[in-house]
Amino acid sequence: MTKYTALIAGATGAASTRLVETLLADENWSVVGISRHPPEISPNKRLRYIRADLLDAQDTRIQLANETSTTHLVYTSRAPFKEGGVEDVESNVAMLANALDAIETTATNLQHVHLVEGAKWYGIHLGPGPTPAREDAPRHMPPNFYYDQQDFLAARQKQQPRVTQPDNLDQTNSLKPWTWSASRPNLIYDFAPQRPRNIVSVIGAWAAISKELGLPLDFPGKQGCYDAICDLTDARQLARSIKWMMTSPEAHNQAFNVTDGDVFRWRQMWKRVADHFGLETGVARNWTLGTWMADKQPIWEAISKKHNLVEPRLDQIAPWSFADFVFHQNYDVMSIMTKIRLAGFHDTVASEDNLIAHLKSYQDAGILPR
Repeated sequence: MTKYTALIAGATGAASTRLVETLLADENWSVVGISRHPPEISPNKRLRYIRADLLDAQDTRIQLANETSTTHLVYTSRAPFKEGGVEDVESNVAMLANALDAIETTATNLQHVHLVEGAKWYGIHLGPGPTPAREDAPRHMPPNFYYDQQDFLAARQKQQPRVTQPDNLDQTNSLKPWTWSASRPNLIYDFAPQRPRNIVSVIGAWAAISKELGLPLDFPGKQGCYDAICDLTDARQLARSIKWMMTSPEAHNQAFNVTDGDVFRWRQMWKRVADHFGLETGVARNWTLGTWMADKQPIWEAISKKHNLVEPRLDQIAPWSFADFVFHQNYDVMSIMTKIRLAGFHDTVASEDNLIAHLKSYQDAGILPR
C-alpha cells in the first residue's frame, strides 16, 4: 500500500503527464488521474483514471465519491480558451471549486492542494512588463483567472472545513488541515507526440517545410521577439518542482516561478535549430502563421511520404495559432527563480540543448524528418 495518493485533475495535459511519471517512479506514490478523455488502459498498477466533467459539480462529486485515500490534489485543468486571449474566469474557478468541494467531502486525509498557474499571471499575453518577473509583482488589471483561482484556494485553506462524520464513526476522524502551493511555469515544452500544442513540434514542422522548399530557416515572428530574452519550462522540470512543493514545508501556502532556470534569445536558439536541420539561418519575418501556413498541408504530405512519417496531418503536429502567440511577443519574457532556489529547489535545465534533444526524440519517433 502506498503512502501518498495524488489526484491529478487534467492528468493527460502538458503540465501533468510528466508529473504522473515522476510520482510513479517513487514507490511511495499512487496516482488517480481525472480527464474528460482518459486512456482506456493504465500501464501501471499504481495508476488509474477517472472520466469526469469538472464543469459539472454533481458529476464531479459522483465520480470522486470513492477517492477516500487521496492525500494530494494537483489541479492542472483549464477551461476551453482562445489562443492568446483573456480566458474565462468563471469557468476556471468553478472547475477548481468543484474538484476541491468533491475531494474535501471524500478524503479525510487530504494534506496538500497544488495549483498550476502560468506566466500569464504577469500579463505576458497583454504586452511587455517588468522583467525578470517576480512572484510578488503587482497584479495587472483583471480579468485574470489565475488571480481568482489562487485567491479562492488561499481563502478556502484558511477556512479548513471539516467533514461531518456519520454518528457511528469517531468524530475525531475529521478532515485534516491541508496546505497549498502554486507553480508558475512559462512556456511548457516536451517530447509529447500526443499533444500538437507544443513549441517543439511546431518548430520542427516549420524547419522541415523550410528545408523541403529549399529555404533558409527564417524566424516566423516579430523582430523584437527574435532578439528578446526568453525562458522555457521543460515538463520534467515542472514535474520535479511540483513534487518538491507538495512534500516540502518550506514551499507551502505560497507560489513559485518554475522555469528551466536558464535564459536564451530566439536568435541564438534559431541558429542551433538551423544547424540541427542542416539549414542556413534566415531572418525574422513578421508573418501570421495561422494564415501563411494554411495551404501547406500538401507539402507536409509530400514530406511525410518521402520520409515515411507516422503523422500525415500537419495540424496534428503544428497548431500555427499557438506559434503566432509565442513568436509575436516582441518583448522579454523571463521569470526569476531566486525564490524557489532559496527555498530548496535547485534543478536547472540547459534550454537550448534540451530543445534540440526533444527535436531528436520527434525524429527518432518518425514524427519529424531528419
